[in-house]
Amino acid sequence: MTEGPGPDAPEHRPPQDEAPDGPGEGVPGLRASIEAILLVVDEPVAEITLAQLLERPRPQVAATLRELAAEYTEQGRGFDLREVAGGWRYYTRDVCAPVVERFVTDGQQARLTQAALETLAVVAYRQPVSRARVSAVRGVNSDGVMRTLTLRGLIENAGQEAETGAHLYRTTGYFLERLGLRDLGELPELAPFLPDDLPEDIVEES
Repeated sequence: MTEGPGPDAPEHRPPQDEAPDGPGEGVPGLRASIEAILLVVDEPVAEITLAQLLERPRPQVAATLRELAAEYTEQGRGFDLREVAGGWRYYTRDVCAPVVERFVTDGQQARLTQAALETLAVVAYRQPVSRARVSAVRGVNSDGVMRTLTLRGLIENAGQEAETGAHLYRTTGYFLERLGLRDLGELPELAPFLPDDLPEDIVEES
């Protein structure tokens, strides 16, 4: 007859990486912990940040994120989990856009003006770039629009130009998030959208 461990024998506990993912003793599993964190964030969270916070290996966290994303898609949830701007965040699913638009009151979402969109495009494709250069490309003073874009969190200061001391600007992580891009390398090629009569020096820089 085999006897069980004595009363003084140490209790066996699974290693942290092998801990069950289901509920137990009030400690949430990895999937539940990731979901809870992503529900309260206001910007994408990097895999390494989640791994450090939850004290789990990064590959395990990355695999769990992708499993959750695939699961939500397979189940046809009204939201999905996307990797955007170097991190992960919940978004409403594209097919639910009409419903969401009806829910949101008209005018709550402020739209960028044409001037702001033009200025933002110049910064995105020329960054880091000075306000003077942006104004030169657009052919009109852009200082006010640059301040607006900075306040909206779409562009930020990127230091100073060594020769002139002019402040330089670049796009932010929020800009990538709003466009649904992982990084600037996913920006579309600009040349096909340029008018035929654009000055040659600008075309060469594009």
